[in-house]
Amino acid sequence: MSDKQTTENAVDYKATLNLPGTEFAMKANLAVREAKWLEEWYADNIYQQIRASRIGKKKYVLHDGPPYANGQIHLGHAVNKVLKDIIIKSRIMDGFDAPYVPGWDCHGLPIELKVEEKIGKVGVKVDASTFRKACREYAYTQVELQKKDFVRMGVFGDWDNPYLTMNFQQEANIVRSLGEIAKAGHIEPGLKPVNWCLDCGSSLAEAEVEYEDKKSDAIDVGFSVVDLADLSARLGITVIDSTDIVIWTTTPWTLPANQAVALHADIDYQLVKAIAENKVAQNLILAKDLVQSATERYGFESFEVLADFTGTKLENLQLQHPLIGDRQVPVILGEHVIATSGTGAVHTAPGHGVDDYKVGLLYNLKVENPVGGNGVYLPTSPIFAGEHIYKANPKIIATLTDCNKLWAHVVIKHSYPHCWRHKTPIIFRATPQWFISMDAKGLRQNALNAIENDINFVPDWGKNRIQSMIEGRPDWCISRQRTWGVPIPFFVHKDTNELHPRTPELIEMVAKLIEQEGIDGWYNRDASEFIGADAEQYNAVRDTLDVWFDSGTTHFAVLREREELTDPADLYLEGSDQHRGWFQSSLLTSIAINKRAPYKGLLTHGFVVDEKGRKMSKSLGNIIAPQDIIKDMGADGLRFWIASADYRYEMTAGKEIFSRASDGYRRIRNTLRFLLANLNGFKPSTDALPVDQLIALDQYILQRASDVQKTIQQAYEDMNFHIVTNALTNFCINDLGGFYLDIIKDRQYTTKADSAARHSAQTALYHLVQAFVRWMAPILTFTAQEAWPLIPEQSEKYVFTTEWYDIPVASTANVVSEAEWQTLILVKSAVNKFIEAARTAKTVGSNLSAKVELWANAELKAVLDNLGDELRFVLITSQVIVNAFDATQGEASDLEGLNVKVSAADGEKCARCWHVLPDVNTHHEHPGLCSRCIINLPTGQGEERKYA
Repeated sequence: MSDKQTTENAVDYKATLNLPGTEFAMKANLAVREAKWLEEWYADNIYQQIRASRIGKKKYVLHDGPPYANGQIHLGHAVNKVLKDIIIKSRIMDGFDAPYVPGWDCHGLPIELKVEEKIGKVGVKVDASTFRKACREYAYTQVELQKKDFVRMGVFGDWDNPYLTMNFQQEANIVRSLGEIAKAGHIEPGLKPVNWCLDCGSSLAEAEVEYEDKKSDAIDVGFSVVDLADLSARLGITVIDSTDIVIWTTTPWTLPANQAVALHADIDYQLVKAIAENKVAQNLILAKDLVQSATERYGFESFEVLADFTGTKLENLQLQHPLIGDRQVPVILGEHVIATSGTGAVHTAPGHGVDDYKVGLLYNLKVENPVGGNGVYLPTSPIFAGEHIYKANPKIIATLTDCNKLWAHVVIKHSYPHCWRHKTPIIFRATPQWFISMDAKGLRQNALNAIENDINFVPDWGKNRIQSMIEGRPDWCISRQRTWGVPIPFFVHKDTNELHPRTPELIEMVAKLIEQEGIDGWYNRDASEFIGADAEQYNAVRDTLDVWFDSGTTHFAVLREREELTDPADLYLEGSDQHRGWFQSSLLTSIAINKRAPYKGLLTHGFVVDEKGRKMSKSLGNIIAPQDIIKDMGADGLRFWIASADYRYEMTAGKEIFSRASDGYRRIRNTLRFLLANLNGFKPSTDALPVDQLIALDQYILQRASDVQKTIQQAYEDMNFHIVTNALTNFCINDLGGFYLDIIKDRQYTTKADSAARHSAQTALYHLVQAFVRWMAPILTFTAQEAWPLIPEQSEKYVFTTEWYDIPVASTANVVSEAEWQTLILVKSAVNKFIEAARTAKTVGSNLSAKVELWANAELKAVLDNLGDELRFVLITSQVIVNAFDATQGEASDLEGLNVKVSAADGEKCARCWHVLPDVNTHHEHPGLCSRCIINLPTGQGEERKYA
């Protein structure tokens, strides 16, 4: 063979790194190519093929929490949907039948506001029916907008048949679920204080309230004791001077609704005479611990204690209302009163506060709400009728000053509830509403029991979060005064306020009508069409349901109704804000209907923040759109970042973070390309060797892959996806790129094409790539399927219809144990540092131009000697000499008991394998070649390998 032929033979082997077919399939510009693949996959009904592959398998149902159908998706949406998709795909890989039915929340105020901008308000420019039709059309456009982005991220699901809360069938089932909860006795009407947004003109759910800082007028107000003789008798002293019990409040506008002053039964109070040189002395009643700070705040220099007593002494003592001359109010006792700030006495207006309402029930206080839904005092208000509450505030303060009942006034900044849509402060306002009672039928306790005993929380802290919220939440106000929403189709007696006795039957009648006509079937009909002549005695309720009720009953309206789903679901997964929202509304409605939770597991993920730890917001200008990330990195780049972040905490997004994620993704992709390229021409059916016949190094890498697969499978099962990405990248970097693949290059490119040595490596690579692509598939959807058909003799069309690969491992004892390979890895790492230093010093030009001399202790030497001449292939150098340890020879390495010396190898460079060896050019028939390459030529008998 000529020198030219010899060189060509070597080039042919090396060309397997850049096979035209593989290069074409695994090239860049992912963003463009991913979109094309999606078209092909969905044209091929990929979701239906996956479902068909799991017929008869055990179900695993992750129920999709509905995003709101309004606006382009943001990075939080992307995180949520990708996490769900990873779980679904990994469960399919586990062998489960895991359907995914996406859904959307379609009713409610944000959609109404968008439609109002376009066509005007109901009753002003359009009628209600036209308005609802426009809302429905708008919601459909938003569903399609968001669906397109979710599909683009590689999220597989039944996108042609999602659930929508505005589907006629689902609207009907929402009404039916209301009927079930009413039948169980959990629903009651009431005039109770609710969160009220003046901008929305409607009540708000707890989940629709967020806390922001607000400036408020903080005032101390005196309520004069009416009967000083009564006070004297209670305290056992003679009180002859006017005496005030002082309250502290940050909502002066609620004072016209005041019905009482609350003290705590067991708190110590004092009657004091406050004194100042330029002030008239004043009798005040304050909590003992707050007397000093309060009197100083009022400008008094000292005080004399006239009496000590507990709050219980003053129960039912009558006080004069400071603003309304003909109103006297009692002293009552309440557990909510504290003595750590303020005065220890609480202004009580049952129409404007939950605690006030609760304590008011015990004392049969009037629930008075003088404020209209627009924030203006009603005409029936005893004072300030027609005034807006915020404009009335300074007038109230001025009036209190004039009548000498304002003891202090400052403006404070404090945390206060705001509407999550308008970002404006809300008020608490008693209105006739419909409530799900938390305690009347034990709903609260039953929910707490389910949390404690029946639900698996990921992460664990989710349990305490939802538990504390259920413990402290008020009754759930489920009614709204809106146009676009599922109706509360109740008929209420005009005199008794009782529900119509045929309510269950009427609920079903309305539900059947809605199935045919949608919610207009209710709104466009008169009460007489349902209850006939009874319509004269009954009013039809025209309120709509809270949208959290819509989504909260999807266990009833979706899980129970769709054949492919199950109730309860195996998992609900949403952001941490949903402990106040969907997680809670779903739990409460399911407990009310089914007496059990709607989910077996609850997974919570954190929010996305920027690299400074700030929330994403338009005002900060730090929003990163998922669409932009996909254009830059491809959907797989986005998915890899999501999977590699620890979702249990806040997830940081930014240029540097994405750059690191991109590097990790490229490492995996390039490893995959190498594995596939080196399988060129390999036919598993004829070329694969039994694992027990593989070379020791190949057996070792399969054992390592088997161990890694166990870690990956467990991490998927535990939903710890950052552990999956770490295992993937570490296997690529340390086991493959940093060790195995470097070593087998020589065997791949220099042994005979059909030799057992080469087939041994290719057999290992074949098993590796089969497993590796499956490991990736739940996270790197596009890249895994891109590689899948390139695996030799691949029979399955989609990786997503397969299960985890059964990696074969040697059944016989390896000639080199796993522990010995770990030792060799450490030796290789230590030696590499010396070779790098020699290359820097120009002592050698490359690894293969080096000779390595080792002085090893007995334990290390036994391992090194076991490999014989093949040790040089492991160390990727031309010559290795192993000596007994001698501390005077070479230089000490990082590995204890190993000294190393690197010098230029003896001999010449082989034109074929590039090793520098003494026998190169000693064979006249094959100039430029070493002896090993000669036997590996097509005409040679081929070499045998045992170890590497």
